[in-house]
Amino acid sequence: MPTITTTDGVEIYYAEHGTGQPIIFSHGWPLNSDAWAQELKVFADAGYRAIAHDRRGHGRSSATTTGNDIDTYARDLAALVEALDLRDVVVVGHSTGGGEVVRYAAQYAAGRVAKVVTIGAVPPQMVANDANPDGVPIEVFDGIRENVLKDRSQFWKDLSESFFGANHGRDVSQGAKDDFWRMGMTADLVSAYDCVKAFSETNFVEDLKALEVPIFIGHGDDDQIVPLANAAEKSIKLVKDGTLKIYAGAPHGVHGDFQQQWQKDVLAWLA
Repeated sequence: MPTITTTDGVEIYYAEHGTGQPIIFSHGWPLNSDAWAQELKVFADAGYRAIAHDRRGHGRSSATTTGNDIDTYARDLAALVEALDLRDVVVVGHSTGGGEVVRYAAQYAAGRVAKVVTIGAVPPQMVANDANPDGVPIEVFDGIRENVLKDRSQFWKDLSESFFGANHGRDVSQGAKDDFWRMGMTADLVSAYDCVKAFSETNFVEDLKALEVPIFIGHGDDDQIVPLANAAEKSIKLVKDGTLKIYAGAPHGVHGDFQQQWQKDVLAWLA
């Protein structure tokens, strides 16, 4: 099982396929690199060295009571890139992973990143506060933490409905919902709980402003997890060289026809 070890002793699992320009995929919460299985093949077939890792505390990476925050996630990604000696990298992030790759590219890339891609990403900031008055109330995230602690197995099943937009009538297989549950159950409870603060309260405004490379920002306009108006529509105004693509009727989870169209759009943008 391929892993790298961070300076604080955490093992980070990764999978890779293909050769060519490296492209790294960072998953959303509470998932792992299996969420990118289709992209690993599609982008490898398109001539990329496609890589996806399990964030610390998720999937096959080490469970840890420390470092469950965006800054550490970004440093872990930097450790992976440096261990594999990757250059001219494209970093891709979904949801929490979008925050991870934006922070990495802005603060830790050391000139190794060529482009950034996000989809349904959490920047610039999710939670409501004085600086972000139209954000999501903190009580929503307190409720998520309560459900993770009380009965995470049932919560992952319930969450899969809105994650994929099944509750809004989208055609989502039971298998996709079951796979969401399966990946959620591989996340360490402490890490999953702590990650709620990481994805909801981290402020990425200065990271977005600091990006010196092009960024493709994708978002579904029926995203019930990370609302479009709180995320992509704000982020595009903060970056120097951004492309915004809004997917009509698309949910938070990248699945089905939405997933296929997004893959085509990203490949075309990279080309």
